[in-house]
This record gives sequence, C-alpha cells and structure tokens, in this order.
Amino acid sequence: MKYYFVGIAGFGMSALAQISKDEGNEVFGSDRNFDMGLAGELRDKFERKGIKICPQDGSCLDKSFDAAVFSTAVEETNKEYAKASQLGIKIIHRADFLAQQANRFKTIAVSGTSGKSTVTALIYHILERNGFSPSLITGGAVMELIENGEIGNAARGKSEWLVIEADESDGTLVKYRPYAGVILNISKDHKEISQLMDIFKTFAQNSKMLFLNCQDEMLRTISNKSFFFGLNCADWRVENIKLSFDSSSFSINGVNFFLPLCGLHNISNLIAAVSVCFKTAGIKLEDAAKAVRDFKGVYRRFNIAGEKNSITVIDDFAHNPAKIEAALAAAKIGIRGKLIAVYQPHGFAPTRLLKNELIESFKKTLGGDDILIMPEIYYAGGSVSKDISSLDIIRPLLEAGKKAFYFEKRADVPAEIKKLALPGDRVIVMGARDLTLPCFARDILNAL
Repeated sequence: MKYYFVGIAGFGMSALAQISKDEGNEVFGSDRNFDMGLAGELRDKFERKGIKICPQDGSCLDKSFDAAVFSTAVEETNKEYAKASQLGIKIIHRADFLAQQANRFKTIAVSGTSGKSTVTALIYHILERNGFSPSLITGGAVMELIENGEIGNAARGKSEWLVIEADESDGTLVKYRPYAGVILNISKDHKEISQLMDIFKTFAQNSKMLFLNCQDEMLRTISNKSFFFGLNCADWRVENIKLSFDSSSFSINGVNFFLPLCGLHNISNLIAAVSVCFKTAGIKLEDAAKAVRDFKGVYRRFNIAGEKNSITVIDDFAHNPAKIEAALAAAKIGIRGKLIAVYQPHGFAPTRLLKNELIESFKKTLGGDDILIMPEIYYAGGSVSKDISSLDIIRPLLEAGKKAFYFEKRADVPAEIKKLALPGDRVIVMGARDLTLPCFARDILNAL
C-alpha cells in the first residue's frame, strides 16, 4: 500500500507511519512543523527510515496513493485535505487507522486521563524483557528506543501482542476492541466528565478483558466484569515505599521492586502495568520486578535537562491539572530550595475548558516560596478563538497570594529565571504539543 500521513510529526501519527513502513508499505507525509524549519531531528529519522517528507501544500499528492491519513489537528480547510478529496484518494482518520491495526492483534489498549504513556511503555518493557516480542504504538517516545536511534513511539515485534496508548481526546476510543482494555483514571481533560464517562463505558464494553483502577471513584460504575488494580486495594499490597528524586523502591505482595522513576504516581503506574502483565501473559511479580530495574522512562516525562550551579532543570509533558499536580509533587521530593514552575498552556480551547481547575491546582501545589511563570498560550495554527490568555490564570493566583509571573514573550523567561533561581532550587518546564519545549528547557539551563 502507499500511504500519505498529514500531520506526521504528531506523536500518534508518527507511530502509525513507522508501523506502516515496518510492514512494507510505501509511506509519505507532511507537517507544518517541518515547513517552519522545526523538529529537524525527527525529520531526519523519518527519512533514514525511508519515509519521504513533503511540504504541506499538496504537491506530493497524486492518484497513486491508496489512502491519506489525517490527524484530528488537521482541519478540512487544509490544502492537502482538499487535494486528497479532489483526487478521490481514500481519507482515513488517525483513530480509524489505529483501530484497524489494534483489531488485527492481541492488543492491550491503555486509556485514561493521565499516565497512559508511562503505563503503555512499562507494559511493553515487561513483555519485551520476558520474551513476548510485542509491537508498540504510543504517544510518548520510549527512552530506550530513542537511545537505539529510533523515534521511540513505535516498534514492530515478532508476536501477536500489541500494546497501544488509546487516547480519549477526540472521542474515538469507542472504535477499539482490544483483548485487554485498561482505564487508569478519569478527570476533566479535553471534554466534560459526562462526555468522558460515555466514551469510557463504551470502551469498557468493547474490551474482552478490562482493568480498572480501584482508587478512582469515577471507575466504580464503569463495569462489573473487571480486574482491579491500585495502591493497597484489590489483590495488591504495597509496602515499604521509599521515594527519592530519581527513583522509587517498594514491595508489592512481598516482592521488592526498584523503579528508576520518581513520584508516587509512578508506583501507581507500575501496579497497573504489573497487574495487566500478570493477568494477560502470566508474568510473575518476580519477573516483572527484574524487568523494570533498567526501565529508562518516557520522553518528556520528568526528563532531567541538566544541572547548573546546583539548580536542576526538568522537562515534563504535564498539561492538565492531574498531571501538573503529580509533576510538581515529584519535583519537590527531597528539594532543598524552592520550585520554579514554568507552564505553557497547550491551546486556547483546552485552557478555556480547564481554567478553573488549573487555578485550583496551582493554588494547592505551589508553596509559599515557589514561583509560577506562564508564557502566553501556545498557538498551533488553524482557526481558533483567542479569547483567553495565560493572564486569566495568573491574576487569580496573584490575588490568592501566590508568586506568579506572566510573560508575553517566552524568550524573556530564561533571563528572568537566572535572576530568580538560587542553588538548591529546581525548575520544571511543563506543556504539551509544542515540539520546541525541550529546546526551551535547555535554553533555561544555558542561561543558568
């Protein structure tokens, strides 16, 4: 087959493009980030893999293509959407393409508002280390795969097993019919809770086996045909927890675990992964514990950008209230000074939806000396109502006595942090969608 992926630099799209290429198909793609000269390293990896990158102007599209795959972020006004329609090329939505893949395999589909990428990576890692040779399609690049020269969010194994991150943001979760469905949690993100509940209930009904977090009250009404996991509930007894800034140690049902990840939320993520691997593939706790000792994590999930003058800079994908609270709690483990949090909202619609929850999260998690810095909202392009600003979050926090700063120009932030940061402080950069955020974290590090 010959496929054209529009928005190929997106995490979900890039994984599907790689899997398609690994299965012997001809793959082309475009992305406005590449047209703007961004994400050059990602473009190089595509081209080394034999995926041809085109300008996003329709010039590469012709009737020889079997299908054009579009992400949710691409609007119908896009030139390539119009060109594909004009040529009569079959148009497939990203979620439909992923569902086609997932329904061919013995698929474990990991869903929920927060923790999906890490749990997906952990399940893949445990299965791979125990000889199951699974395939992987996920939204967060696995660090071990990156270190092996891969993009990191896709891998083609040799078995019938496939582990996918199943995203609920566009409502297409209902299309999957996995061998095992996992729901980690439900909180307001992308959609209102009532809409999310309907989506997750359908996903639950479509899953042959279902795994639910017994600590999440929202999940108790989802289904009665499930396996439950969680901290000290269901079949899992978690003891001897010791948290440090770069790792966690604990025991599960008497088996000692060492996890090279920070934060209580990652212990919860591991319990989800262990539960799924035990029930679906029969992997014992001892074998899971041995597997995860060398787990290297997921890209932009609490990655340490570096340290200068005893000030540590962290890069994290956190972008909704639950993720932000977990990231800030982890960043404070063993801290000697204050925390400087830099949060760039990832779009006008998400910020409008979550404004009140974001304000409450920062009120709850920022200590007396901690500082919040917010650049203006990230604009990814397209038609959108720009009727909200980062200032709409900063002002209520100032009124609540928090130390909060707004910057219209993000480029001015590193110099300000250089003035504010002292030895023993930590800086955490948070935000999604914007591919330049890791570079921005390095800019802050260089400024120090």
